[in-house]
Amino acid sequence: MPKKSLKASRVDERTDRHGRAVCNRILLDLPESEYRVIRPALEFLVAPRGRTLYEPNQAIESVYFPNQGLISLVIIMKDGKTAEVGVLGNEGFTGVPAMFGLLRSPICEVAQIAGDGFKIAIGAFGQALRSSPSLQALLERYAVVLGIQISQTAACNRVHHIEPRLARWLLMAQDRVGAEHVDITHDFLATMLGTDRSSVSVAAASLQRREIIDYTRGAVRILNRTKLEDSACECYDVIQRYGAATELKERQAASTRE
Repeated sequence: MPKKSLKASRVDERTDRHGRAVCNRILLDLPESEYRVIRPALEFLVAPRGRTLYEPNQAIESVYFPNQGLISLVIIMKDGKTAEVGVLGNEGFTGVPAMFGLLRSPICEVAQIAGDGFKIAIGAFGQALRSSPSLQALLERYAVVLGIQISQTAACNRVHHIEPRLARWLLMAQDRVGAEHVDITHDFLATMLGTDRSSVSVAAASLQRREIIDYTRGAVRILNRTKLEDSACECYDVIQRYGAATELKERQAASTRE
């Protein structure tokens, strides 16, 4: 009889107190003893597209561990211009400053692709950190990984052209939604990439002519993942190399070998 994969087994076994499946990789990677401590504090949250989880400079009242969907980290300037500085899915959590005692941040965090997950009130989160060394280690590691992604994204937005940046973004989005379709509009992509709609349209049209993507109103279908990777800038490989998901797979492989 074939063995179940590690991921499938843990998703089957780990639920919240109401029996909802937990798919967030940080929560799945916790030792069972520590998960039992945090489990009663988990509150299920549906995050429809466009829901803002944190407004800039407002108090962080809870942290959120996505099961699915895509969360954008966005900087909003005084004149209303915006640029995305990072994304996260079920490999991470929102409200990273809170784990270091910072309860405000200039970053807006918004659900750009609908999903759901579990939130933990800030008080219960602090208690969990104090009593769960593995949780603290996992979150600290993720905070570093997210910092690397933000730094690389800032450089990418400054020095790379729109088409390879678009390819990079679509790859990162697909990694998190786990599907060939990414629900997205040109207006949204322009906002996230810090450019104008016409530039995004030109870049998307180029990828579509080469049969790498198929763009219809409000959605992108990725037709050829390999070609999309070839079209992306170096930043995608850098972010993947230090990504939380990659690191988790490496640790799981090392554990299996032992």
